[in-house]
Amino acid sequence: MPLVRMSFKQDRPQAFRRSAGAAVHRALMSVGVPAQDLFQVLSSHGEDLVYDPSFLGVERTDGIVIVQIFLSRGRTVAIKQALFKAIAENLQQDLQIRPEDVFVSLVEAGLDDWSFGNGLAQYVENPPAHLTRKAEAS
Repeated sequence: MPLVRMSFKQDRPQAFRRSAGAAVHRALMSVGVPAQDLFQVLSSHGEDLVYDPSFLGVERTDGIVIVQIFLSRGRTVAIKQALFKAIAENLQQDLQIRPEDVFVSLVEAGLDDWSFGNGLAQYVENPPAHLTRKAEAS
């Protein structure tokens, strides 16, 4: 159910952007997202992508990539931390993107906030088991 938006400061060719998207998707799969759950928007922005080069003591360059992931509520802090680490490691290994240049933001939504087509909120009638089990245990 994640929707991934990746924004690049530098103009990156489509093959590079697609490889970066694949690296992020592998990270998502490593924390339990199904392989076929693949929805991404990959964009280069040039001067329209603005960032602070040293916020919180992290030294960023124009090689920055901002990864915004919209997902349903229910992941633990440990899963989120594992995801952040896997994304940075995959992007460094696959594309030599510096971990300091990997900015990730998770945006959580309720199960009723998603429509995967046909004008229906599919998860209202058929919520994913891994998220409903966690809610029932709370």
